[in-house]
Amino acid sequence: MTTSIGAANAAIVKDPNLQIARSFNGLKAASNSLLLAKRPQVSRVSSSAATASFIRAVSTPVRPDTSVAQKRSKVEIIKEHSNFIRYPLNEELLTDAPNINEAATQLIKFHGSYQQYNRDERGAKSYSFMLRTKNPCGKVSNKLYLVMDDLADQFGIGTLRLTTRQTFQLHGVLKKDLKTVMSSIINSMGSTLGACGDLNRNVLAPAAPLHQKDYLFAQKTAENIAALLTPQSGFYYDMWVDGERVMSAEPPEVVEARNDNSHGTNFPDSPEPIYGTQFLPRKFKIAVTVPTDNSVDVFTNDIGVVVVSDADGEPQGFNLYVGGGMGRTHRLESTFPRLAEPLGYVPKEDILYAVKAIVVTQRENGRRDDRKYSRMKYLLSSWGIEKFRSVVEQYYGKKFEACRDLPEWEFKSYLGWHEQVCSTFKICSLYIVYSGGFKDGALFCGLHVDNGRIKGTMKKTLREVIEKYNLNVRITPNQNIILCDIRQAWKRPITTALAQGGLLQPRYVDPLNVTAMACPALPLCPLAIAEAERGIPHILKRVRAVFEKDNRLPQWCARPYMAELGLVGDGPNSYQIWLGGTPNQTSLAKTFKDKVKIQDLEKVLEPLFYHWKRKRLSKESFGDFTNRVGHEKLLELVDKWEGIPLAPARYNLKLFADKETYESVDNLARLQDKSPHELAMEIIRNYVASHQNGKIE
Repeated sequence: MTTSIGAANAAIVKDPNLQIARSFNGLKAASNSLLLAKRPQVSRVSSSAATASFIRAVSTPVRPDTSVAQKRSKVEIIKEHSNFIRYPLNEELLTDAPNINEAATQLIKFHGSYQQYNRDERGAKSYSFMLRTKNPCGKVSNKLYLVMDDLADQFGIGTLRLTTRQTFQLHGVLKKDLKTVMSSIINSMGSTLGACGDLNRNVLAPAAPLHQKDYLFAQKTAENIAALLTPQSGFYYDMWVDGERVMSAEPPEVVEARNDNSHGTNFPDSPEPIYGTQFLPRKFKIAVTVPTDNSVDVFTNDIGVVVVSDADGEPQGFNLYVGGGMGRTHRLESTFPRLAEPLGYVPKEDILYAVKAIVVTQRENGRRDDRKYSRMKYLLSSWGIEKFRSVVEQYYGKKFEACRDLPEWEFKSYLGWHEQVCSTFKICSLYIVYSGGFKDGALFCGLHVDNGRIKGTMKKTLREVIEKYNLNVRITPNQNIILCDIRQAWKRPITTALAQGGLLQPRYVDPLNVTAMACPALPLCPLAIAEAERGIPHILKRVRAVFEKDNRLPQWCARPYMAELGLVGDGPNSYQIWLGGTPNQTSLAKTFKDKVKIQDLEKVLEPLFYHWKRKRLSKESFGDFTNRVGHEKLLELVDKWEGIPLAPARYNLKLFADKETYESVDNLARLQDKSPHELAMEIIRNYVASHQNGKIE
């Protein structure tokens, strides 16, 4: 991880066309600059009952120099003149044209939508809109699911797509239908506000509906952070429901934290106290989780929040990690994926103030001149963690404590049937003990959905089950779906119905498919340069064929820069191959080979899998193997590859005469992480060695 980040940072320094100065202080519109000067500098009182003293700022936050006009991107100018994300979108939506102009295209992102057109079609562009919902923790009510299912059929392309940020995407909505679709979502207590655009996106949390203190606390925290950073100026409701706000009451701690301006974080005279007229330089991503559970890919976010509990399981505070992000620009080495790094620990009552301080630091100092470098990870790379921490502490008003030690991370999919409440809950070989006042017996069922695309018979079956049993659902960060609150008596009929609809239990799903994922890409994504979702079924079949030669499976993950094996399009029918991520998603992959034509994938993958099987250490994952051997040696092995060596005929022995013997040896081999053939040969060699010359040693 350190090597990858360091190399990327070095690339920034060497790029003559790019300047990231350590003193860069961000850019703001004139209206925001005036508000900055008017912010009061008063101390806030701690909400902790343990201390009644005032908490004073570590030092006065340094304000950006607004006396000199700074270069700004086109999007920054559009935001400034938009009347808080209204104009000219409000006018463009009223025209008869099937599309909207460039300025409105940028603004509608803040409302949760992208304008798209079908790139497969020739001639006049066929415009439509993709809508993305915002569902903190991936929570979806029964009513909202059924509404989204209806909208997909009535106004979309007949499918729903689950995203890696635990939301729905609805494709193919025409401009004339936007208000109907948006208002239907809002009136069903859903929202698309802030699902796209330069502001905080959907806040992730483990999707599993476990009634355990740490999980419940993580999910509540994620919902509070989402509420804290929701836009306040009303542009969303003005546009889609004529100004009528349809929303639930906010917790008082959220309102208090948003309004607090003890350390100059807010624009006190603005309809957007946190965002101002300019909002953030780019999108902003946050994930909350509990120790060991890395189902949310916590280190790929701008802020990673991890619950820290005491010996009795009571949440006490949070570890904070900052500066993660996966985005990069193809063929531009000064852009790069980056993992979040430790910022510090905060007590639980301060989490909203700490998150707000981090967001404001990015708002004030993130680049607004070149959007390729506007994510917070580039600010971290430019400043370094020490300077970044110092500035955040000025807005937070306290020094951060050192991060608490945590156990090893695991990737958890939550597929299959599980109890929501029980005395001992087992999942992924982890036992968690919990005693509480919840009703025993409720189950949840995690279902694998290929690439998150709900369609056809699967869509019809899910609709029937969710509607019949009045189930709420959760969307996972791996584009799967969880059915919640299922009674024991419903398990058998639901299992039968799901299987008939093609929704199988995890033991019947190819392990390669379970962890393989793809973005939508062509034909609707304007940035795609190669196939992804449409191409992955064929690619997986070919990869599976290579695996079956060696009976080994590496694990893939959703994000190519975190995967043990990642494919990133770098041209028509051409891919970069990335290697080196780990199964628990705590290490960055690195570019292994560029411009691999799709027809040549086996020439690269076959030698890698062959040598992994024969040269790996005990229980060594594919990602760990590639990191240990190194890319230089692996490239040498690929370049010299002439196919799998054929064993001499005299060694081609049939070891198992009957199925029962094979299955018994197979069960023993699995316990030792070996193939049946490997274990059988080991037993034979040991037997022969112990009987050399007819004597037992």
